[in-house]
Amino acid sequence: MKIGIVLYPTFGGSGVVATELGKALAKKGHEIHFITYSQPVRLGSFRENIYYHEVAVSDYPLFEYQPYETELASKMVDVVKYEKLDILHVHYAIPHASAAFMAKQILASQGIDIPFVTTLHGTDITLVGKDPSFEPVITFCLNQSDAVTAVSESLKKDTLEHFDTNREIHVIPNFIGIEEEDDAEHLLKIRRRYAADHERLLCHVSNFRKVKRVEDVLLTFALVQKEIPSKLLMVGDGPERVYLEKMCREHNLCDKVIFVGKVRDTKHVLAISDLFLLPSETESFGLAALEAMAVSVPVISSNTGGIPEVNTHGVSGYLSNVGDVQDMGANAIHILSDDQRLKDFKQAARKRAEDFRLENILPQYETLYREVLSLNK
Repeated sequence: MKIGIVLYPTFGGSGVVATELGKALAKKGHEIHFITYSQPVRLGSFRENIYYHEVAVSDYPLFEYQPYETELASKMVDVVKYEKLDILHVHYAIPHASAAFMAKQILASQGIDIPFVTTLHGTDITLVGKDPSFEPVITFCLNQSDAVTAVSESLKKDTLEHFDTNREIHVIPNFIGIEEEDDAEHLLKIRRRYAADHERLLCHVSNFRKVKRVEDVLLTFALVQKEIPSKLLMVGDGPERVYLEKMCREHNLCDKVIFVGKVRDTKHVLAISDLFLLPSETESFGLAALEAMAVSVPVISSNTGGIPEVNTHGVSGYLSNVGDVQDMGANAIHILSDDQRLKDFKQAARKRAEDFRLENILPQYETLYREVLSLNK
Protein backbone atom coordinates (compact mmCIF):
# COMPACT_ATOMS: atom_id res chain seq x y z
CA MET A 1 0.00 0.00 0.00
CA LYS A 2 1.00 3.63 -0.56
CA ILE A 3 0.12 5.42 2.66
CA GLY A 4 0.22 9.15 3.42
CA ILE A 5 0.78 9.93 7.11
CA VAL A 6 -0.09 13.42 8.35
CA LEU A 7 1.27 14.34 11.77
CA TYR A 8 2.76 16.94 14.06
CA PRO A 9 6.54 16.48 13.73
CA THR A 10 7.40 17.44 17.32
CA PHE A 11 8.32 15.53 20.50
CA GLY A 12 4.64 15.00 21.42
CA GLY A 13 3.24 11.50 21.73
CA SER A 14 1.05 11.68 18.62
CA GLY A 15 4.00 12.62 16.43
CA VAL A 16 6.24 9.93 17.91
CA VAL A 17 3.61 7.22 17.44
CA ALA A 18 2.80 8.32 13.89
CA THR A 19 6.48 8.39 12.93
CA GLU A 20 7.25 4.99 14.44
CA LEU A 21 4.15 3.54 12.79
CA GLY A 22 5.29 4.82 9.41
CA LYS A 23 8.80 3.45 9.87
CA ALA A 24 7.42 0.04 10.86
CA LEU A 25 5.04 -0.04 7.88
CA ALA A 26 7.92 0.87 5.56
CA LYS A 27 9.95 -2.04 6.91
CA LYS A 28 7.10 -4.34 5.90
CA GLY A 29 7.27 -3.06 2.34
CA HIS A 30 4.59 -0.37 2.33
CA GLU A 31 5.45 2.98 0.73
CA ILE A 32 5.13 5.73 3.33
CA HIS A 33 4.78 9.45 2.63
CA PHE A 34 5.05 11.75 5.66
CA ILE A 35 3.29 15.09 5.14
CA THR A 36 3.95 17.89 7.65
CA TYR A 37 5.68 21.25 8.09
CA SER A 38 9.12 19.98 9.20
CA GLN A 39 10.93 16.66 9.37
CA PRO A 40 9.57 14.51 12.24
CA VAL A 41 12.05 14.40 15.12
CA ARG A 42 11.99 10.59 15.26
CA LEU A 43 12.32 10.01 11.52
CA GLY A 44 16.11 9.74 11.53
CA SER A 45 18.26 9.25 8.47
CA PHE A 46 17.39 8.04 4.97
CA ARG A 47 15.24 4.89 4.99
CA GLU A 48 13.90 2.66 2.28
CA ASN A 49 10.22 3.18 1.33
CA ILE A 50 9.98 6.48 3.26
CA TYR A 51 9.40 9.88 1.70
CA TYR A 52 8.96 13.26 3.36
CA HIS A 53 6.86 16.07 1.89
CA GLU A 54 7.24 19.45 3.58
CA VAL A 55 4.28 21.79 3.81
CA ALA A 56 5.62 25.23 2.88
CA VAL A 57 4.05 27.76 5.22
CA SER A 58 3.68 31.09 3.40
CA ASP A 59 4.50 34.41 4.98
CA TYR A 60 2.10 36.94 3.50
CA PRO A 61 1.73 40.32 5.25
CA LEU A 62 -2.04 40.07 4.68
CA PHE A 63 -2.33 37.14 7.12
CA GLU A 64 -1.95 37.76 10.83
CA TYR A 65 -2.12 33.97 11.29
CA GLN A 66 -0.88 31.77 8.47
CA PRO A 67 -3.53 29.45 6.92
CA TYR A 68 -1.73 26.18 7.65
CA GLU A 69 -4.86 24.05 7.26
CA THR A 70 -5.36 25.28 3.69
CA GLU A 71 -1.70 24.83 2.78
CA LEU A 72 -1.70 21.35 4.31
CA ALA A 73 -4.79 20.37 2.31
CA SER A 74 -3.14 21.62 -0.89
CA LYS A 75 -0.01 19.59 -0.18
CA MET A 76 -2.11 16.50 0.56
CA VAL A 77 -3.88 16.92 -2.80
CA ASP A 78 -0.54 17.22 -4.56
CA VAL A 79 1.01 14.16 -2.87
CA VAL A 80 -2.06 11.95 -3.34
CA LYS A 81 -2.38 12.95 -7.00
CA TYR A 82 1.22 12.61 -8.09
CA GLU A 83 2.44 9.85 -5.77
CA LYS A 84 -0.77 7.90 -6.39
CA LEU A 85 -1.45 7.19 -2.71
CA ASP A 86 -4.01 4.57 -1.69
CA ILE A 87 -4.99 6.00 1.69
CA LEU A 88 -4.32 8.89 4.09
CA HIS A 89 -3.83 8.40 7.83
CA VAL A 90 -4.08 11.62 9.85
CA HIS A 91 -2.91 11.74 13.46
CA TYR A 92 -4.54 14.25 15.82
CA ALA A 93 -7.90 15.64 14.77
CA ILE A 94 -7.03 19.34 14.68
CA PRO A 95 -6.46 20.47 11.95
CA HIS A 96 -5.42 17.29 10.17
CA ALA A 97 -8.85 15.66 9.85
CA SER A 98 -10.46 18.81 8.46
CA ALA A 99 -7.56 19.28 6.04
CA ALA A 100 -7.97 15.65 4.93
CA PHE A 101 -11.68 16.18 4.31
CA MET A 102 -10.93 19.28 2.24
CA ALA A 103 -8.29 17.39 0.25
CA LYS A 104 -10.68 14.50 -0.30
CA GLN A 105 -13.34 16.81 -1.72
CA ILE A 106 -10.88 18.55 -4.04
CA LEU A 107 -9.57 15.21 -5.31
CA ALA A 108 -13.12 13.87 -5.78
CA SER A 109 -13.82 16.79 -8.12
CA GLN A 110 -10.90 15.51 -10.20
CA GLY A 111 -12.13 11.93 -10.23
CA ILE A 112 -9.74 10.68 -7.53
CA ASP A 113 -11.19 8.86 -4.51
CA ILE A 114 -8.91 8.88 -1.45
CA PRO A 115 -10.13 7.49 1.91
CA PHE A 116 -8.71 8.80 5.16
CA VAL A 117 -8.33 7.35 8.63
CA THR A 118 -8.29 9.66 11.67
CA THR A 119 -6.45 8.62 14.82
CA LEU A 120 -7.35 10.44 18.05
CA HIS A 121 -4.49 10.77 20.50
CA GLY A 122 -5.93 12.60 23.49
CA THR A 123 -5.74 16.34 23.91
CA ASP A 124 -7.39 16.82 20.51
CA ILE A 125 -10.48 15.40 22.26
CA THR A 126 -10.04 15.86 26.01
CA LEU A 127 -8.70 19.44 26.03
CA VAL A 128 -8.77 21.29 22.71
CA GLY A 129 -11.78 19.38 21.44
CA LYS A 130 -13.98 20.44 24.34
CA ASP A 131 -13.63 24.07 23.28
CA PRO A 132 -17.07 24.96 21.86
CA SER A 133 -15.42 26.76 18.95
CA PHE A 134 -13.87 23.48 17.75
CA GLU A 135 -16.68 21.02 18.53
CA PRO A 136 -18.75 21.36 15.33
CA VAL A 137 -15.68 20.94 13.10
CA ILE A 138 -14.35 17.94 15.02
CA THR A 139 -17.74 16.24 15.05
CA PHE A 140 -18.13 16.78 11.31
CA CYS A 141 -14.64 15.51 10.52
CA LEU A 142 -15.05 12.41 12.69
CA ASN A 143 -18.25 11.57 10.85
CA GLN A 144 -16.64 12.19 7.45
CA SER A 145 -13.60 10.01 8.20
CA ASP A 146 -13.61 6.63 6.53
CA ALA A 147 -12.44 5.14 9.84
CA VAL A 148 -11.64 6.50 13.30
CA THR A 149 -9.25 5.02 15.84
CA ALA A 150 -8.44 5.95 19.45
CA VAL A 151 -5.37 4.94 21.44
CA SER A 152 -7.31 3.74 24.50
CA GLU A 153 -10.75 2.65 25.68
CA SER A 154 -10.75 5.72 27.93
CA LEU A 155 -10.27 8.05 24.97
CA LYS A 156 -12.96 6.24 23.00
CA LYS A 157 -15.36 6.76 25.93
CA ASP A 158 -14.49 10.47 26.15
CA THR A 159 -15.02 10.90 22.42
CA LEU A 160 -18.44 9.26 22.47
CA GLU A 161 -19.45 11.36 25.48
CA HIS A 162 -18.44 14.73 24.03
CA PHE A 163 -19.08 14.35 20.30
CA ASP A 164 -22.16 13.29 18.39
CA THR A 165 -20.34 10.88 16.11
CA ASN A 166 -21.94 8.12 14.07
CA ARG A 167 -18.61 6.44 13.36
CA GLU A 168 -17.42 3.26 15.02
CA ILE A 169 -14.27 4.02 16.98
CA HIS A 170 -11.64 1.30 16.77
CA VAL A 171 -9.32 1.10 19.79
CA ILE A 172 -5.77 0.44 18.64
CA PRO A 173 -3.37 1.12 21.52
CA ASN A 174 0.00 2.77 21.25
CA PHE A 175 2.94 0.44 20.85
CA ILE A 176 6.56 0.08 21.77
CA GLY A 177 9.58 -1.52 20.18
CA ILE A 178 10.95 -3.99 22.73
CA GLU A 179 14.70 -4.23 22.26
CA GLU A 180 17.48 -6.14 23.91
CA GLU A 181 18.64 -4.39 27.07
CA ASP A 182 21.80 -2.33 26.78
CA ASP A 183 25.08 -3.50 28.22
CA ALA A 184 24.85 -3.25 32.00
CA GLU A 185 28.38 -1.89 32.43
CA HIS A 186 27.75 0.84 29.87
CA LEU A 187 24.51 1.86 31.60
CA LEU A 188 26.25 1.88 34.98
CA LYS A 189 28.88 4.30 33.69
CA ILE A 190 26.16 6.67 32.48
CA ARG A 191 24.17 6.30 35.68
CA ARG A 192 27.18 7.21 37.84
CA ARG A 193 27.24 10.64 36.23
CA TYR A 194 23.96 11.40 37.97
CA ALA A 195 23.76 9.23 41.09
CA ALA A 196 26.05 7.34 43.45
CA ASP A 197 25.79 3.56 43.63
CA HIS A 198 23.92 3.72 46.95
CA GLU A 199 21.32 6.14 45.60
CA ARG A 200 18.07 5.40 43.78
CA LEU A 201 17.43 7.29 40.54
CA LEU A 202 13.91 8.51 39.73
CA CYS A 203 12.85 9.99 36.41
CA HIS A 204 10.10 12.08 34.81
CA VAL A 205 9.72 12.88 31.10
CA SER A 206 7.21 15.40 29.74
CA ASN A 207 6.66 18.79 28.14
CA PHE A 208 6.28 20.39 31.59
CA ARG A 209 2.73 21.62 31.03
CA LYS A 210 0.19 22.06 33.84
CA VAL A 211 -1.71 18.94 32.78
CA LYS A 212 1.39 16.88 33.65
CA ARG A 213 1.27 18.11 37.28
CA VAL A 214 5.04 18.33 37.39
CA GLU A 215 4.86 19.94 40.83
CA ASP A 216 3.58 16.58 42.11
CA VAL A 217 6.71 14.95 40.67
CA LEU A 218 8.86 17.15 42.90
CA LEU A 219 6.61 16.76 45.94
CA THR A 220 6.62 12.96 45.55
CA PHE A 221 10.38 12.94 45.17
CA ALA A 222 10.76 15.15 48.26
CA LEU A 223 8.98 12.45 50.29
CA VAL A 224 11.12 9.69 48.81
CA GLN A 225 14.48 11.33 49.37
CA LYS A 226 13.68 11.94 53.03
CA GLU A 227 13.59 8.16 53.47
CA ILE A 228 15.90 6.89 50.73
CA PRO A 229 19.06 8.50 49.28
CA SER A 230 18.00 9.40 45.76
CA LYS A 231 18.23 11.72 42.77
CA LEU A 232 15.61 12.87 40.27
CA LEU A 233 16.10 13.33 36.53
CA MET A 234 13.67 15.85 34.98
CA VAL A 235 13.70 15.28 31.23
CA GLY A 236 12.03 17.79 28.92
CA ASP A 237 11.15 21.46 29.05
CA GLY A 238 8.14 23.72 28.97
CA PRO A 239 6.20 26.52 30.63
CA GLU A 240 6.35 25.05 34.16
CA ARG A 241 10.15 24.72 34.29
CA VAL A 242 10.74 28.12 35.94
CA TYR A 243 8.20 27.23 38.62
CA LEU A 244 9.86 23.85 39.14
CA GLU A 245 13.28 25.40 39.59
CA LYS A 246 11.79 27.80 42.16
CA MET A 247 10.23 24.81 43.98
CA CYS A 248 13.61 23.07 44.07
CA ARG A 249 15.13 26.06 45.83
CA GLU A 250 12.23 26.31 48.28
CA HIS A 251 12.48 22.61 49.19
CA ASN A 252 16.31 22.55 49.23
CA LEU A 253 16.39 19.99 46.41
CA CYS A 254 18.71 21.77 43.99
CA ASP A 255 21.50 19.25 44.57
CA LYS A 256 19.09 16.34 44.18
CA VAL A 257 17.14 17.31 41.05
CA ILE A 258 18.83 17.35 37.65
CA PHE A 259 17.14 19.16 34.76
CA VAL A 260 18.32 17.36 31.65
CA GLY A 261 16.32 19.36 29.09
CA LYS A 262 14.83 17.96 25.90
CA VAL A 263 16.19 14.60 24.78
CA ARG A 264 15.46 13.28 21.29
CA ASP A 265 15.57 9.61 22.33
CA THR A 266 14.74 9.06 26.00
CA LYS A 267 15.49 5.31 26.01
CA HIS A 268 18.95 5.62 27.60
CA VAL A 269 17.78 8.13 30.21
CA LEU A 270 14.97 5.80 31.22
CA ALA A 271 17.20 2.73 31.17
CA ILE A 272 19.43 4.08 33.95
CA SER A 273 16.45 4.90 36.18
CA ASP A 274 14.88 2.87 38.98
CA LEU A 275 11.41 4.42 38.96
CA PHE A 276 9.31 6.58 36.63
CA LEU A 277 6.88 9.21 37.94
CA LEU A 278 3.76 10.17 35.94
CA PRO A 279 1.24 12.04 38.15
CA SER A 280 -0.68 13.63 35.22
CA GLU A 281 -4.08 15.27 35.49
CA THR A 282 -5.08 13.28 32.43
CA GLU A 283 -3.42 10.97 29.92
CA SER A 284 -5.22 9.41 26.99
CA PHE A 285 -2.79 6.50 27.04
CA GLY A 286 0.45 7.10 28.92
CA LEU A 287 3.08 6.46 26.26
CA ALA A 288 5.85 7.79 28.51
CA ALA A 289 4.96 5.15 31.10
CA LEU A 290 5.06 2.40 28.48
CA GLU A 291 8.47 3.57 27.25
CA ALA A 292 9.75 3.35 30.82
CA MET A 293 8.28 -0.11 31.36
CA ALA A 294 9.85 -1.33 28.10
CA VAL A 295 13.29 -0.78 29.64
CA SER A 296 12.30 -2.44 32.94
CA VAL A 297 11.40 0.69 34.90
CA PRO A 298 8.28 0.45 37.14
CA VAL A 299 5.85 3.37 37.19
CA ILE A 300 4.23 5.44 39.91
CA SER A 301 1.31 7.19 38.25
CA SER A 302 -2.11 8.70 38.63
CA ASN A 303 -5.11 6.50 37.78
CA THR A 304 -6.59 8.84 35.19
CA GLY A 305 -7.58 8.30 31.55
CA GLY A 306 -5.86 5.46 29.78
CA ILE A 307 -2.98 5.01 32.25
CA PRO A 308 -4.65 2.07 34.07
CA GLU A 309 -4.83 0.30 30.69
CA VAL A 310 -1.02 0.40 30.63
CA ASN A 311 0.28 0.45 34.22
CA THR A 312 -1.08 -2.51 36.20
CA HIS A 313 -1.53 -1.62 39.88
CA GLY A 314 0.71 -3.67 42.16
CA VAL A 315 2.44 -5.35 39.21
CA SER A 316 4.23 -2.90 36.92
CA GLY A 317 3.94 -0.11 39.47
CA TYR A 318 1.20 1.64 41.42
CA LEU A 319 -1.76 3.90 40.65
CA SER A 320 -2.96 6.76 42.86
CA ASN A 321 -5.71 9.36 42.69
CA VAL A 322 -4.73 12.56 40.91
CA GLY A 323 -2.94 14.85 43.34
CA ASP A 324 -2.48 12.22 46.07
CA VAL A 325 1.21 12.91 46.58
CA GLN A 326 1.30 11.12 49.95
CA ASP A 327 0.12 7.87 48.38
CA MET A 328 2.51 8.21 45.45
CA GLY A 329 5.39 8.85 47.81
CA ALA A 330 4.48 5.86 49.99
CA ASN A 331 4.21 3.59 46.94
CA ALA A 332 7.54 4.80 45.59
CA ILE A 333 9.23 4.19 48.93
CA HIS A 334 7.68 0.71 49.09
CA ILE A 335 9.22 -0.25 45.74
CA LEU A 336 12.59 1.41 46.26
CA SER A 337 13.23 0.36 49.85
CA ASP A 338 13.93 -3.29 49.06
CA ASP A 339 16.37 -4.51 46.39
CA GLN A 340 14.51 -7.74 45.63
CA ARG A 341 11.14 -5.97 45.52
CA LEU A 342 12.55 -3.41 43.09
CA LYS A 343 13.97 -6.20 40.94
CA ASP A 344 10.58 -7.96 40.87
CA PHE A 345 8.77 -4.78 39.84
CA LYS A 346 11.35 -4.13 37.12
CA GLN A 347 10.82 -7.59 35.65
CA ALA A 348 7.04 -7.24 35.85
CA ALA A 349 7.13 -3.83 34.16
CA ARG A 350 9.11 -5.26 31.24
CA LYS A 351 6.75 -8.21 30.96
CA ARG A 352 3.69 -5.93 30.91
CA ALA A 353 5.25 -3.80 28.17
CA GLU A 354 5.54 -6.93 26.02
CA ASP A 355 1.75 -6.80 25.56
CA PHE A 356 2.21 -3.59 23.56
CA ARG A 357 4.92 -4.85 21.24
CA LEU A 358 4.91 -3.27 17.82
CA GLU A 359 4.49 -6.72 16.28
CA ASN A 360 1.14 -7.07 18.11
CA ILE A 361 -0.25 -3.67 17.13
CA LEU A 362 0.96 -3.10 13.57
CA PRO A 363 -1.28 -5.78 11.98
CA GLN A 364 -4.33 -4.04 13.48
CA TYR A 365 -3.59 -0.91 11.43
CA GLU A 366 -2.88 -2.93 8.29
CA THR A 367 -6.19 -4.78 8.68
CA LEU A 368 -8.05 -1.49 9.14
CA TYR A 369 -6.44 0.03 6.03
CA ARG A 370 -7.46 -2.99 3.97
CA GLU A 371 -11.03 -2.86 5.30
CA VAL A 372 -11.32 0.82 4.44
CA LEU A 373 -9.90 0.28 0.95
CA SER A 374 -12.22 -2.65 0.29
CA LEU A 375 -15.26 -0.59 1.32
CA ASN A 376 -14.05 2.27 -0.84
CA LYS A 377 -13.95 0.26 -4.08
